[in-house]
Amino acid sequence: MIQVIFEDNHLIAVNKEAGVLVHADETGDYSLDEMVKNYIKVRYGKPGDVYLATLHRIDRPVSGVVIFARTSKAAERMTKLFQTHAIDKNYLAITNNRPEPLAGRLIHYLIKNTETNIVKAYPKPKGDAKEAILDYEFVGQVDRSHILLKVNILTGRPHQIRVQLAKINCPIQGDLKYGAEYANPDKSISLHCRSMSFIHPVLKTPVKITADVPHNPIWRDYAPLINHDKM
Repeated sequence: MIQVIFEDNHLIAVNKEAGVLVHADETGDYSLDEMVKNYIKVRYGKPGDVYLATLHRIDRPVSGVVIFARTSKAAERMTKLFQTHAIDKNYLAITNNRPEPLAGRLIHYLIKNTETNIVKAYPKPKGDAKEAILDYEFVGQVDRSHILLKVNILTGRPHQIRVQLAKINCPIQGDLKYGAEYANPDKSISLHCRSMSFIHPVLKTPVKITADVPHNPIWRDYAPLINHDKM
């Protein structure tokens, strides 16, 4: 069952659950794009194959906003928006340490090892490393080891938020790959794509798509703060 949070003739967005693949891989697991295609096919009674373009991805253990294009025109134009960083992408992350300072900009240069699927971050340009930029801000704290951060990514690199926060000694809760001490019970990591804002590629109107945080104990204590501030 998918949670559709935005839909028109050109785009469709869903609130992805942690643990779901955006696009099929070698595991053969049922992927989000196939779920959305099936939803469109049933809802609109479409015969034959359903057109759906995957515009971007978020990691399997991450939850939140994922946008697909329903037409080739929308796909082409949205792809340009992603490539030119014209989409405002906001995330929420629960970490086990407080960052110092409490707000700032991180700039690193990332290299992904395709064999291990692990990304390394360097403080200076290195070989074919890709520049990664994000802004973070302390939002609140439940106890000494549960800190909520708001993160805005200015670039879109694999594992970017995960590795950049780990680099400042703030690994995301549950993210064993990048330094967390303990796994989350549901095997998720406490990273959620909260919202994406952009100018609609066809209608040229402002769009903001927001995804509720997961309904589980990990996020429950932060829900009043998140909903009150409308992050």
